[in-house]
Amino acid sequence: MGLWMYVLVVVLGPGSLKFQATSADRSFSIDYANNCFLKDGVKFRYISGSIHYFRIPPAYWKDRLLKMYMSGLNAVQIYVPWNYHEPLPGVYNFAGDRDLEGFLDLVANLGLLVILRPGPYICAEWEMGGLPFWLLTEPDIVLRTSNPDFLQAVDKWLGVLLPKIKPHLYHNGGNIISVQVENEYGSYFACDYNYLRHLLAVFRSYLGEEVLLFTTDGTKESELRCGTLQGLYATVDFGLDENVTEAFGKQRIYEPKGPLVNSEYYTGWLDYWGEPHSTQNATDVAQGLQKMLELEANVNMYMFQGGTNFGYWSGADYNENTYNPITTSYDYDAPLSEAGDPTDKLYAIRTIISKFQVLPAGPMPPPTPKFAYGYVPLPERVALLDILGLISPSLPFYSSFPLTFEALKQPHGFMLYRTLLPHDIPEPVQLTAFQNGVHDFAYILLNGVRWKLEIILLGVQGDTGTEQSAWGQYIWQTRRHIGCFGGEYGSYQFWCQ
Repeated sequence: MGLWMYVLVVVLGPGSLKFQATSADRSFSIDYANNCFLKDGVKFRYISGSIHYFRIPPAYWKDRLLKMYMSGLNAVQIYVPWNYHEPLPGVYNFAGDRDLEGFLDLVANLGLLVILRPGPYICAEWEMGGLPFWLLTEPDIVLRTSNPDFLQAVDKWLGVLLPKIKPHLYHNGGNIISVQVENEYGSYFACDYNYLRHLLAVFRSYLGEEVLLFTTDGTKESELRCGTLQGLYATVDFGLDENVTEAFGKQRIYEPKGPLVNSEYYTGWLDYWGEPHSTQNATDVAQGLQKMLELEANVNMYMFQGGTNFGYWSGADYNENTYNPITTSYDYDAPLSEAGDPTDKLYAIRTIISKFQVLPAGPMPPPTPKFAYGYVPLPERVALLDILGLISPSLPFYSSFPLTFEALKQPHGFMLYRTLLPHDIPEPVQLTAFQNGVHDFAYILLNGVRWKLEIILLGVQGDTGTEQSAWGQYIWQTRRHIGCFGGEYGSYQFWCQ
């Protein structure tokens, strides 16, 4: 009983601090003269960590947040994925594992502040960067620009989300000290300042003039040039591969005065399917943090706990014609493991933080209990093509050419494209895809037998730009029945022709 009472004090004690000032006294702002933040008129520096409520079961939210608090953090950084809360147009879900406000309240009760990143685009190695798949049903839409179709959808979404956020702002009695607009926009091709201006106006209209709005970009000149805007405080993100002084020097070009901020200090890195688990040396990460804190910088560690990409929510990178899907695990080699357990990296970081501020009293919560499930025998199996009537009882959709996932209102999963080829088809057989058409994995079946597919990308200059072709391996059978399964991941959908 004594132990339970002790833990109760540790959990609730910090949270009581948020009631010490009335709403009229509460403020969070920038002191440009002294290059720092002011919280209630007093110099303030945050040491924060990223955590994603959508990658952690709600039953573990409190445990993870308490471990972050006991690590010495005074704030957490949170993304809000649009597609997680509006899976279909006008259909909103903020319940259960999508209870954003419940999560914010829990963070507040544990005495932690919040740096909120509501997008509308978030990246986060999440499905389509948080943008809903159904946006692509508009044929002329251009994502993350001032395109009217895109802005119309964005305005409707922000009109639902931001009013929920406003009561949680710090000056309104909540714990959100700052709100990011868009996400690393300077890395996007569009460089559409009208889009950023529109977002700034929308955020101000719903959240008011007092809230601190900011941007985050990499340290390249092109990224900061296209990602920043007057009225939004410019911050940067970088990891161990960059010199701390030089990186903050890039921020100073766009913000000569004000606090230094690294909004994403990378404690690890993401994993791709088929590649080894990414790791970052714990000592190096801790020493990098110390260098920034010695400069009185504000630092958010990305990630502090990564979590899991449940279902089909994992995203993907597409670089230099290479599709790189993210794994189900989003462990990130973070200070808290995917299971929520403290690592050596956490304790190394905690030691560094203790040099700059007093750590909370009390022990670190123990690792999450594990259960040995043993082995589950799977004595039977069945071919997928033999049970199509069971797993997809609806009749097939007929079309003269393969349709995209969004055209069939399917956000995730797999699609089977099937056709019969004529007997007199010339040899070899060529399978083609329009420009940027293949962004995923495909299984090519001939008469039910899987064939190896060799992809050759060819540039064909046409009126509409470059077209790419995918050439299949030579097929010599007389009767040809081709099936093509495509799985949709991240920002891309697959279809074959």
